[in-house]
Amino acid sequence: MAPTITHDVHSHAHEDLPGTVDLNAQEGEETHYGQALFPVPSADPNDPLQWSKFKKHMILLCCCLFSFLGNSALIGPSTYIGLWSVEFNVTPNTAAGLVNYPNLAFGFGSLLLVPCYRKFGRRPVMLSSMLIYAVGIIWASQAKTFDELMGARVFHAFGSGVCEALPVQLVNDIFFLHERGKKLGWYTVALCLGATGPMFSGFMLAGGYSWKLFFYVEFAFAGALLILAFFFVEETRFVRKVISPPATPPTAPADKEQAVSEREDTSSASIPPRKTLLEQLRPWSPIDRESEFFMMMLRSFTYLLVPSTFWVITTYGIYIGLCGFAFSFIFPLKIVQPPYNWPETNAGLFSIASIAGWAFALPLLPFVDTLAARLTKRNGGIREAEMRLGILLLPMVVAPAGQILFGMAAEKDLHWVAYMFGVAMTQWAGFFYFTVTLAYAVDSYTANLSEMLIIMNLGKQAISFGLSIEVLNWILKTGYAKVIAGAFTAVLVVNNLGVIVFMLWGKKIRIATSKTWLAAMHKRSAVAGETH
Repeated sequence: MAPTITHDVHSHAHEDLPGTVDLNAQEGEETHYGQALFPVPSADPNDPLQWSKFKKHMILLCCCLFSFLGNSALIGPSTYIGLWSVEFNVTPNTAAGLVNYPNLAFGFGSLLLVPCYRKFGRRPVMLSSMLIYAVGIIWASQAKTFDELMGARVFHAFGSGVCEALPVQLVNDIFFLHERGKKLGWYTVALCLGATGPMFSGFMLAGGYSWKLFFYVEFAFAGALLILAFFFVEETRFVRKVISPPATPPTAPADKEQAVSEREDTSSASIPPRKTLLEQLRPWSPIDRESEFFMMMLRSFTYLLVPSTFWVITTYGIYIGLCGFAFSFIFPLKIVQPPYNWPETNAGLFSIASIAGWAFALPLLPFVDTLAARLTKRNGGIREAEMRLGILLLPMVVAPAGQILFGMAAEKDLHWVAYMFGVAMTQWAGFFYFTVTLAYAVDSYTANLSEMLIIMNLGKQAISFGLSIEVLNWILKTGYAKVIAGAFTAVLVVNNLGVIVFMLWGKKIRIATSKTWLAAMHKRSAVAGETH
């Protein structure tokens, strides 16, 4: 077998500018549609980039399922707000706190667990967080008071909060650059499907079952996922080593066959064997003694100054806090009142509209990477982070239109189909904004991905919490049209217009940012394996 040639993983960095990558293939390199694979995989069979497609996709599946369960457990009980208000003798807005405060804890979980997975490894933290999530869920099913239920909800939400950072990190660990847009899209599907939790909880109510059944079902799936992850999610933290040329040129061998033999022997000797199955199944990983645990927490807040990261935070926070929670809180309350008079057990059926929106978006997902690949080829093989953004131009308009339709339907008591179309339009557009803005941020600023994920998750949950904590009282007091179709839509439009800003001036922003003290600080603290 011919020896495998390894390259410096940054050999294709173009002018040292984050978000710009030279994908022109060199002689002997593997390619995808004529463009070089990036990062360049090492010859080590333990390199996640060298793993089989089946193994990679099983890891991605586990991440997606965790994201789905974590989010469905978070927002699914919103159907029970009216029921809990009566059972625990609290106002509906107070009962909504059983969704809002876990939502905040969901974000703060990343502040602790992301530094943990960089220091202690992805695998042990993923398994531990799944265990915390499962314990919190079964605790919630046994809660008898409002305070006890709140404690259980915050506990399982805190443990599962890392389910939104891990998929992004693992996609970065095991897939090549040209694959990541599509893979993050599948994660986005799971994330969005988590918002269908109210539909399932509503079906359980319709069947005459207690709200506790929802947590029993979540616990059953949590246990199954924990077992699946134990057997399939191997540690993905890996440092690719560069094979440096010898200090002095080697003497020429006597004949060609001897030269080939010596190269094969040298290559074979330097490549470690594949880990055994027992080694892969160990629930612990080597500790990174150099990882700065607390400094990582503090440095993550500096990413608020990075424009692309801040855009992700506002995008997720607005689509979750303004759109998602408005749908989850308003539709169940409106649809059980005249002129609709739906039974409370059907209040979660708005999730069907969400599913329809994502279903129409999913077939268009491959165009995210296809557009970037074509623009890269047209640009002489140079990939710019902004090349994915064009796909957002249509969603930029569709989302506000859906928000206006939903708000006016609630204000004018329009046919329930109007609510469904409003939700479907907003969720269709939100799917693309979730996927593309996240991929853009990851591509734009490559140093210390883990730190960026901390503030992304904490920031978006904090924004969605702040926007939703009084959203029910605000809407009921001010009016559906003024708040949802007016104020919420205006905020959404301003955020969506960010795509124009980054398409036109994104590269200039990256160049300016790369010359600041912030970039210098993150470059000094960059950890091997945390960049592309």
